[in-house]
Amino acid sequence: MLHLDISTALAKVITSSFGVTNDELMQLRTSMKRYIEEWLKEREKGGHTWSMDPYNKTTVDRVKEIANRIKKEKVQTVVWIGIGGSGLGPKVIQEVFETPSSLEFLVIDTIDPALLQTYLHIIDWKCTCLIVASKSGGTLETMSVFFLFWEELKKALGKRANERVFGITDKQSGVLRDFCLEQNIEMLFIPSEVGGRFSIFTPVGLLPFMLLSDDIDEFLHGAKEMDTLCQQTTLEDNPAALLASMQYILDTKRDMPVRVIMPYSQRLQSIARWNQQLIAESLGKTELSNPIPLAAIGTHDQHSLLQQWMAGPRKCWHIFIRDADKPVLPLPSIDDERFSYIKNASFGELLDACYEGTSQALSQAKRPHITITLPQLDAYHLGQLFFFFLTEVVLLGKIYRIDPYGQPAVEIGKTLTKEILSKNKISRMAS
Repeated sequence: MLHLDISTALAKVITSSFGVTNDELMQLRTSMKRYIEEWLKEREKGGHTWSMDPYNKTTVDRVKEIANRIKKEKVQTVVWIGIGGSGLGPKVIQEVFETPSSLEFLVIDTIDPALLQTYLHIIDWKCTCLIVASKSGGTLETMSVFFLFWEELKKALGKRANERVFGITDKQSGVLRDFCLEQNIEMLFIPSEVGGRFSIFTPVGLLPFMLLSDDIDEFLHGAKEMDTLCQQTTLEDNPAALLASMQYILDTKRDMPVRVIMPYSQRLQSIARWNQQLIAESLGKTELSNPIPLAAIGTHDQHSLLQQWMAGPRKCWHIFIRDADKPVLPLPSIDDERFSYIKNASFGELLDACYEGTSQALSQAKRPHITITLPQLDAYHLGQLFFFFLTEVVLLGKIYRIDPYGQPAVEIGKTLTKEILSKNKISRMAS
């Protein structure tokens, strides 16, 4: 089970001026109990659909069937086209589970023409499977790249191209759904009530998982066990409620709105960006007060941002994410006494020392931070981590009184972008 350590954000470690006091947590206990009970009642009435996705056996069986078929086709490369939740979740899974012996898994979440040209030339399209994920089917970046790569796949495979394409979209409506029906392209579906950033336990996350790992059942098992924990109404027994409480107090009582999500594992780099989107799109809806997420990565950002975090304005607090059990990679024998401090060490020990040094330095500077430790970076604990963060954002929505679903401000930008392109279309046609 993942472990949440809040001790280095408490008043008894970094003083009551900067840390959270027991009295402040006590004051939230009754409210948080009510919020958890509300969440459970809303689930019983069909709300929070994402929370039931790990229990959907029909979807899991369908994902397994399609993944096994792709593997039997001797596909070498899977090109996954998606952005936002449809790209960041698969990117996390790719970073954790892709190995030299697995399928090559490329997540394309850009419309940068230079990079797209590179992909066009390096991908062997005869040995490639194309997967496009967009719930609405109208995402500009996703669909423009899909049509570019769809043409390449048709050149390589001719009339059989549609056999190497899968669409992941809304079951009821949408232009991607309609296109797939017209082209006889198989589809998997995201429930209509589940937004992209909440879709990790739909085919958006399950299909990449099944293509890169055989532990999909453990992934879901971890999510279900975390679900059980997150239904506990006692604050100390519910890690999502405890983290949400700390977030709220540090923001509203200590004026620290900036939440830095900082894994000390390169394989978890994208979980920080995934959580950044989850928090920003779910809660960034009021000018008065809401968390401001910032994705970082250890040890890189010790050398770019730590000075700011240690001595700049006290606006940030940190969530570190670690995996306890790392591959053993020892340094070569070093006889030079100038480097005696790393003699006989492993790279895992170096990484742990860097985390501990940063943690202790922040504590000495009275800067709050919290650590999430995964006993192992495996399917089971990754399932726990995703469900934990998803539950936390729902509880944060309740405590901040913000609806965590929908993203109206983002839709304004999308509408304006389409208007700009429509106006430019007239100019392109005239020229």
